Amino acid sequence: MKAYKGYTGSVEFDEDDMVFHGRVVGIKDIVTFEAETAQDLVKAFHDSVEDYLAFCAETKQEPEKPFSGNLSLRMSPGLHKQVVRAAGNKAQSVNQWITDTLSEAATRDAQSTSSTVRT
Repeated sequence: MKAYKGYTGSVEFDEDDMVFHGRVVGIKDIVTFEAETAQDLVKAFHDSVEDYLAFCAETKQEPEKPFSGNLSLRMSPGLHKQVVRAAGNKAQSVNQWITDTLSEAATRDAQSTSSTVRT
């Protein structure tokens, strides 16, 4: 699903009810949407983001912004050791190495034209 006003949605399909369920990801607030067709799903997502922003304005709350740029990451001690070595081999900090490596993978994978829908 394409981002709308900086927000991204995840989608699941309920085969029993024949309906798509979605949720805005990357924020703590719960913003959901639902529709029976793909076209209606996009509209429902946009409407939910608009409703969320309107609610925040009405209540004088700052809407959450997705993706602060900070990421807590857990990994095995063995992988941690490998990451430190790989960063050192490139004369980079661990943070810079992880950022560069994830950027390459994200660019490659984000350019994929297919999406996965969980059922």
